[in-house]
Amino acid sequence: MNKFVKFCACAAFGVTSVFAQQGAPTGAAVDPTADEQKALDALKGKLEGAIVWATSRANSHHDIWIMNADGTNARALTQGDNVDWFPRISPDGSTVLFNRSKGGWVPENDANYPEKWDLWMVDISGENSLGVNPRKVVDNATWGTWRPDGKSIVFSRAGKVFTMDLASKKETLVLDGEKAFNKSGVILQEPNMSPDGKHLAITLRGSMRETGVWDLTKNAWTKSGDGCQIDWNFDGSKLYRVNPTGNGGTAAPSEILWFSAKDGKQIEKVGFFGIPKNVKLMDLPGRRSHEYFPRLSPDGKWLVWGATDKGHDHDLFDYELYIWKIGEPVETATRITYHSGNDRWPDIWLGKVPVKEPAKPVAQAAATAASVPAAVAGGVSEAKMDELIQAIDRLTDAVKSLAK
Repeated sequence: MNKFVKFCACAAFGVTSVFAQQGAPTGAAVDPTADEQKALDALKGKLEGAIVWATSRANSHHDIWIMNADGTNARALTQGDNVDWFPRISPDGSTVLFNRSKGGWVPENDANYPEKWDLWMVDISGENSLGVNPRKVVDNATWGTWRPDGKSIVFSRAGKVFTMDLASKKETLVLDGEKAFNKSGVILQEPNMSPDGKHLAITLRGSMRETGVWDLTKNAWTKSGDGCQIDWNFDGSKLYRVNPTGNGGTAAPSEILWFSAKDGKQIEKVGFFGIPKNVKLMDLPGRRSHEYFPRLSPDGKWLVWGATDKGHDHDLFDYELYIWKIGEPVETATRITYHSGNDRWPDIWLGKVPVKEPAKPVAQAAATAASVPAAVAGGVSEAKMDELIQAIDRLTDAVKSLAK
């Protein structure tokens, strides 16, 4: 049985193979209710910053979109036939790191196959234009996140986690899952390194299914529980993750929990006697309460996430995005997307977003063209040459557009 058939056999609610082959539904815009519009109006102008996310609303293969942190001015940041998802904003707010398929439709279910994905970056541009300077930064990788100084990133290749220095492109293996857990087939999803660099919060998949924290200095594992998508807050004093309990409409239930952390270890416990009240972070009332993709703002005061009222597959079903100021009543959570396409994996950055406008096409084309002879004479890697060719193609198109 091939991988695609396996994917279809696991898909919920009778998604057909043809549907999965083509991509996600592009859907259509929907109108907020009067109460939802009132909440949107109340949020407008309250927050400065940006939210990025992956969406199928304009492309069944998913693009990265961006909006203001108050939910206004949604627009595309990337466009293309590849699948773009899991965007993460750089610490300075200028650049977005994301997963991109090597070609055409690839389901998120295949995130465990690094040979199908690369990590890319794109700079945030002005309010009415696509991102600028898209470039590939890592081959055969997924789940890329930034380190606090913005000079290096963390990512996984199936059962291994690496860091990479962006200036030198040097990769360093920090964890081999099969060796660490002494078990074959261990997959390390969404590895999030603690701010001090001493611990990795990881979702285990493949031959193991749990979440927890790996101590990189003591080579020890502390289990958090079931669920997925475990991450740190800005200073490492909190861990938060999705748990398979709570409300959830016609989908399997889920909610967002958070825990105090000391020396990388979770303090509160979730066990036979239930979940402590102070550990429950978000569980929307009503049917649309299948929560996923939680992301805390850099200051730890706001939470963004996605929720659906049916289905489970992250990249196929109608997830909508929400934002909530932590500590306020759950009823104040504001839905910020209104579209029946797929919206998922948001990230939030607060502050005045530094934008990078496109360079003058002719001047940039001349500079790029001038660098080609030296690059060829000096010898460059195949990946670097691919990036150079792509840059020349983009600039050629830009020059042609000026001539029209």
